[in-house]
Amino acid sequence: MLDIAEELHRWVEQGRDFAVATVVAVSGSAPRRPGAALAVDSDGTAIGSVSGGCVEGAVYELCRQALEDGESVLERFGYSDEDAFAVGLTCGGIIDILVTPVRAADPARPVLGAALAAAAGEAAAVARIVDGPAELRGRALLVRPDGSYEGGFGAHPELDRTVVGEAGAFLDAGRTGTLEIGEQGSRCGAPLTVLVESSVPPPRMIVFGAIDFASALVRMGKFLGYRVTVCDARPVFATATRFPDADEIVVEWPHTYLERTEVDARTVLCVLTHDAKFDVPLLRLALRLPVAYVGAMGSRRTHLDRNDRLREVGVTELELARLRSPIGLDLGARTPEETALSIASEIVADRRGGSGVSLTGAHTPIHHDATSVPARRIGSVA
Repeated sequence: MLDIAEELHRWVEQGRDFAVATVVAVSGSAPRRPGAALAVDSDGTAIGSVSGGCVEGAVYELCRQALEDGESVLERFGYSDEDAFAVGLTCGGIIDILVTPVRAADPARPVLGAALAAAAGEAAAVARIVDGPAELRGRALLVRPDGSYEGGFGAHPELDRTVVGEAGAFLDAGRTGTLEIGEQGSRCGAPLTVLVESSVPPPRMIVFGAIDFASALVRMGKFLGYRVTVCDARPVFATATRFPDADEIVVEWPHTYLERTEVDARTVLCVLTHDAKFDVPLLRLALRLPVAYVGAMGSRRTHLDRNDRLREVGVTELELARLRSPIGLDLGARTPEETALSIASEIVADRRGGSGVSLTGAHTPIHHDATSVPARRIGSVA
């Protein structure tokens, strides 16, 4: 649901009634992951997607029905070998979709409205009961990074505290997934399934080296949803005119900037300077930081020479093993745009656990996902 938060928040502010269908579980191959959503308002306007087209029509009708009768419904869609033309996922997967009406009188509407507003500009997690007693299904709770929360599950404060703690852990990791709470843990007399959706600020891409290849990589990084910074010590090259798509341009020695800026486990660092006086102090630091990806441009000869220089300044073999160099996948790239695609492809493969090989003739999964998690189970009865 949070993937369409901006538009849904406008609907809430405009007082529209709507129903939102959210993917809550996926089995096998499926195009969208938990948290993906489609919403339909009372006029029949639709936004978002839950399957890339496979079951959109059926889900649209479920939303219209939920708006009419005011009831939440949990529906499963999958591929049918007996009838390939039946409504289902032709890619062979199975998805569970929760359809929830959000009408003016709905007690969960203020909480969902606050969650949608938060998702537009800050870190937050929203937890919704997707399976359990009818009176609890669809109820929501908004959790912020400081542990404060809005909403809740009625007369079940212990359940509120349990979900707040678990949702906070999901939020810390920037993950979306389901939480299974057994009958004893739920304190409401029945087991529950809770979907936790996390909204976190965009991950960072820092591009070092204000060269023509960097301009193309900045555009690619923005396309992939990164907040992109360009850093170069040479003010004549690091300009807004050359990098109009960058979120930030920094004129500073690369390693000095990296020492003072904030990075996290989702940050990607792309070193395009291929100049030892910049690369060595920068990579010495970068390879010791808890970031997602460190790549460096250069020929194979440059790579070998750079590795020797890094060893001389104390970089270990284990640290060197983190370095993606020469940067990018082997696409035969020549132009800056092709090279940017090569680098971006490697970043995506690294993030999602992909092999980087052609899917034709391969026996690898088509859909990988390292950002959602399988169901966690707490408080189960043995």
